[in-house]
Amino acid sequence: MKKHGSCHNHNFQQYRHIQAPGWTLGWKWAKKEVIWSMMGGQTTEQGDCSRFKGNIPHCCKKDPTVVDLLPGTPYNQQIANCCKGGVLNSWGQDPATAGSSFQLSVGQAGTTNKTVRVPRNFTLKAPGPGYTCGPAKIVKPSRFVTPDKRRVTQALSKLLD
Repeated sequence: MKKHGSCHNHNFQQYRHIQAPGWTLGWKWAKKEVIWSMMGGQTTEQGDCSRFKGNIPHCCKKDPTVVDLLPGTPYNQQIANCCKGGVLNSWGQDPATAGSSFQLSVGQAGTTNKTVRVPRNFTLKAPGPGYTCGPAKIVKPSRFVTPDKRRVTQALSKLLD
């Protein structure tokens, strides 16, 4: 069963930008989750997906690391606030461009809110010292509108980090 979720990074530093080569975000899955597909970001390694036949996940690592996509990424792989090569302005300079988002479809995560577990050990890396992750929070689930605008689906839960 696939679950959809989205992640939002915000640079709350008052004046420090996150410059190229940009941010990387990592975590450790609570169980045997895999990432089936991603929009607006990608993992740096696929990991060992040999137990899957036919449909191969985007990433099977227990501790995936995600990077932003580059400007010029095709529109069908983008979501809002993605694809800046991991570069973020500071909150003090421009709150509108201090965020970055990506979306992922997760498999083997459980099928209800009671069985889906929040990933652990979030790590944010960026050029220069002093960047850390706040605790992950479960917030109102994301809603997804199909391209034909005629159907809305909903994630089980959504993380804001």
